[in-house]
Amino acid sequence: MKGRISEIFSSIQGEGVYAGQKQIFVRFSGCNLSCGYCDTDFKTFQEYSASELYSEIESLGRDFHSISFTGGEPLLQNDFLAELLSIVKRKRYKTYLETNGTLPKSLDQLINNVDIVAMDIKLPSSGGLDDFWQAHRDFLSIARGKEVFIKAVICLSTADKDVIAMYDMLQEMKYSGIVVLQPNSFEMDKLDEQLALFKKYGEGYSFHICVIPQMHKLMGVR
Repeated sequence: MKGRISEIFSSIQGEGVYAGQKQIFVRFSGCNLSCGYCDTDFKTFQEYSASELYSEIESLGRDFHSISFTGGEPLLQNDFLAELLSIVKRKRYKTYLETNGTLPKSLDQLINNVDIVAMDIKLPSSGGLDDFWQAHRDFLSIARGKEVFIKAVICLSTADKDVIAMYDMLQEMKYSGIVVLQPNSFEMDKLDEQLALFKKYGEGYSFHICVIPQMHKLMGVR
């Protein structure tokens, strides 16, 4: 079995609650969504077997916090990812899955070998996408047995009702972790008031809301 991998590299995590931590990034090619704000090139790739890819990871040393399996959407290559996760967990690496949170059945097949889930909530008005509320509910129900945090990209187009719907869904599911509002990097200088308002909407819920931009872009690192 071969996996389609766009790139493997060592860098600093720039998004979410682990911003600033050194990670190995394994970027999977392909995605099941087409978000309007997407800034990632994952269409070019090289094919690897799981053992070949593990050798590439191992060559980068062990001086890092965790291995980030990112994309694109890693869960589209579920069988390959499951095999790779099995190998790296046997070698005692910490695993970090970055995912759009829309493929719960795929997550269920490999969640035992995932340590940290960085789960996106795809707000319809942010990315010009369909409604994924039920898929997100199902996904979070599976992920919540692990360490999980939520990330939502905020754009000028993001509607108040979508942010409130996200907060209500998380409250309904008794989520008590962190929700990261991530400003769209293309519009960041115009989003201050909107982000402050959306953060205020979250007062009184059972989770903590913070605003964290894409720090790697501000730092000028990959």
